[in-house]
Amino acid sequence: MSTSPPREADADADAGSANGALEEKPRLSEHEKKANHIASEQKRRQAIREGFDRLTELVPGLEGQGRSESVVLKKTVDYMRAQLEERRRLVGRIEEAGGRVEDGMRR
Repeated sequence: MSTSPPREADADADAGSANGALEEKPRLSEHEKKANHIASEQKRRQAIREGFDRLTELVPGLEGQGRSESVVLKKTVDYMRAQLEERRRLVGRIEEAGGRVEDGMRR
């Protein structure tokens, strides 16, 4: 099945209709731009709040805590460090017992 390249006239017509569609689209007013920006910022903040709420569900000791994001972040980092140390300890025990741990599981 062979296709022929588009003719120049067809390409120009397609480009003209594409430009025409762009020209027809109205520009946002300053009020609409501001409303879009506010909505976008609210959505971003809501996503952050939901992320912190999720951390309070996952990290022991954060249940029922206030909404101090700095406390949530610090306790999350402390918890992750403790989990990594526990993993290293368990890998060491496995290897001391003669077991083998894959490289991907060491990290």
